[in-house]
Amino acid sequence: MGKIIVPEGYKSLLSLYETQTAIGKMKRIFEDKLAQSLSLKRVSAPLFVEPHTGLNDDLNGIERAVAFDVKETGQSVEIVHSLAKWKRLALSKYDFHVGNGLYTDMNAIRRDDEMDNLHSIYVDQWDWEKVIDTSMRNENFLRETVSAIVAAICDTEAEIAKIYPVLTPQLKREVKFITTQELEDMYPNKTAKERENAAAEKYGTVFLMQIGGALKSGKPHDGRAPDYDDWSLNGDILFYNHVLKSAIEISSMGIRVDAATLDRQLNLANCNERRNLPFHKQLLNSELPLTIGGGIGQSRLSLLLLQKAHIGEVQVSVWDTDTTAGCKQADISLL
Repeated sequence: MGKIIVPEGYKSLLSLYETQTAIGKMKRIFEDKLAQSLSLKRVSAPLFVEPHTGLNDDLNGIERAVAFDVKETGQSVEIVHSLAKWKRLALSKYDFHVGNGLYTDMNAIRRDDEMDNLHSIYVDQWDWEKVIDTSMRNENFLRETVSAIVAAICDTEAEIAKIYPVLTPQLKREVKFITTQELEDMYPNKTAKERENAAAEKYGTVFLMQIGGALKSGKPHDGRAPDYDDWSLNGDILFYNHVLKSAIEISSMGIRVDAATLDRQLNLANCNERRNLPFHKQLLNSELPLTIGGGIGQSRLSLLLLQKAHIGEVQVSVWDTDTTAGCKQADISLL
């Protein structure tokens, strides 16, 4: 089967027709709950941006953006990796105020992602961002926001289970908050992914905090770009996936950098050349609002709540021949 994990005895609980209907219902229910719980308004968002603006998310700094030239302008543009930076600029442009924010459908292509049960080169998220003030730039506010998102997810799971009784709710509402250093101390001989799996299995729902900076081992738990999340006030929402028996990251989020944090993290990441980009200049000059934000995977949430084994069961993408053949052999229906 190669990279494919096929749970023993797995069979989709919903037919293909039911799956398509359920995806639509789930997205509508969760979108409304998210917007209500975080005071968000829906906006339109770009599929591509101009590289010289500095608005594209460069993820870990090694992923290649998909680019093409525009006939009318003669300039090159890039398909977004995410909208982490664009959202903050939009909040300023659209005159959002403290306590309110935006969300949007974000569609991206990440050509260098390794495809497996949870990863596709096509990424679809609810990207959201909210204006805060200085008094909110703290861990307590971050925890409150995480708990609100988890509650919205669990409420959505409960409503979907009422519509499709074959889907028994499995998620835990209580969130275990733990830092990446605490997790490394707990499992010093495990890899980062193995630590996440162990924590998710133990606690059910985890918010893994402080991602980006180096740990005592000398390595970061995971890569984070230095110019959107504050590495001391960010994290990932992880649920235990009962189908795959592993952790599944549903959201990467955090309180965003202010001028001082951006200055420090650009130095730590050796990315000082970004200081001259328009977006970064505005941030360093404190010309953009303070914000909190993140992305919530649409297909991943569909996979989790509809209790599927492969992300290709809930989104249309392209797959390597081993994946296609392996899923066919295992009776996993790729869309």
